Amino acid sequence: MEPFRFEITEEMEDERIDKCLSMLIDSLSRSFIQKLIKDNAVTVDGVPVKGSYRVKADEIVEFELPESVEPDIEPENIPLEILYEDKDVIIVNKPKGMVVHPAAGHYSGTLVNALMYHCGGELSGINGVLRPGIVHRIDMDTTGSVIACKNNTAHAVIAEQLKEHTVTRRYVAVCYGCLKEDEGTIDKPIGRHPAERKKMAVNERGRRAVTHYRVLKRFEKYTYIECRLETGRTHQIRVHMASIGHPLLGDEVYSNRKCPFHLQGQTLHAKVLGFIHPSTGEYVEVEAPLPEYFSRLLSIL
Repeated sequence: MEPFRFEITEEMEDERIDKCLSMLIDSLSRSFIQKLIKDNAVTVDGVPVKGSYRVKADEIVEFELPESVEPDIEPENIPLEILYEDKDVIIVNKPKGMVVHPAAGHYSGTLVNALMYHCGGELSGINGVLRPGIVHRIDMDTTGSVIACKNNTAHAVIAEQLKEHTVTRRYVAVCYGCLKEDEGTIDKPIGRHPAERKKMAVNERGRRAVTHYRVLKRFEKYTYIECRLETGRTHQIRVHMASIGHPLLGDEVYSNRKCPFHLQGQTLHAKVLGFIHPSTGEYVEVEAPLPEYFSRLLSIL
């Protein structure tokens, strides 16, 4: 595989090298990048650097990914609703309550456990032993389309499309209140909440985040909307809609309103996912059908 190579721009100047790379490559976790740096795998103008190194404009950052490591997590025979699959990628309709990859408190029952059983050893290893195949993720209580990669070449191609914001990602959601405008754009930076570190927030020191929304149907106290992501920040739609006074119905993190329905978390579904296929170069788009709870809720409303 070709090594990753980036030229540092003026906007990135004086950022720590580990933070800079995590900003440039959404598909790699910061902890994974820090390990690469510790292993002297990351160079600036040809010289290995430490994680505390602060980059300068026009410097060239390069690194190669290590060979895949056999995951130490167990494959599990968990049924998957497969929307698309070939030798390079697989797209599934993730159910509510399923975590995408193992993490503290969730080492079984995840999408990764299910993919390992279904795909065998055919999953990319770029993102480390706990995230084989995973190039992006959605929240545990968000349903819908998630793409996973079966080899490192496909992973690198899809990761680049995510970085360049060329992947089509359209979500549907129900939010509190009636939106006055038929459509709009929320362009507000998102970063860690200054006081509650497990939450995200509109934060001027965060990364640029852009969400386009349009009204699909208005109800008496709620609005059914479609959101198109231009960027892909953690909890982006949830934070953005809450920031304009219309948090998502059922969201117990970004809304303090009492939900009158028996829901498990936010009413948010990743409906449409489109990308340029890493092998054929053709555009592929899939649509994940609404989960039963979402369709039933719309009928009630």
